Amino acid sequence: MTSFVHVEQPSTHPGVARAEAFVDRIRAARRGLSKFGGLAALLLAAMVSSVVVVADKLLSTWDDGGMVAAWAILWFVAFAGIAFFAGTARSFAVRTVAAVGEASRRREAARADAEFMAYAQFDPRVLRELQAISMHNEAQEMRSAA
Repeated sequence: MTSFVHVEQPSTHPGVARAEAFVDRIRAARRGLSKFGGLAALLLAAMVSSVVVVADKLLSTWDDGGMVAAWAILWFVAFAGIAFFAGTARSFAVRTVAAVGEASRRREAARADAEFMAYAQFDPRVLRELQAISMHNEAQEMRSAA
């Protein structure tokens, strides 16, 4: 007599499933961070540290009895500075990165135009096409101005 045994084996290993879930969470967290996060954090740290240095200079004139109060005030200034300057640092970082990106795109377009014009100087067909396009655009501008 023949008997068959059907054993259900899991298709994935539980450890592998946990590792994949962990990697997926890391990827989701990385997607959540913007490309401006590092610059914003750097600007925030610079602004808050300058405020803390000023607060430390002001509090250093106190006598030893007020040290605990001075440290409490200093930490309050640090956390208030973080809360106050976070939005400013992020918006400045976004504007800075956008300006750098736009300048890079303009330089790339200018370089591509210069290369094309240099090529057009050696190929009379391309030069004639450019002249025809220029005359066509001028004619359209004259029609629209009239």
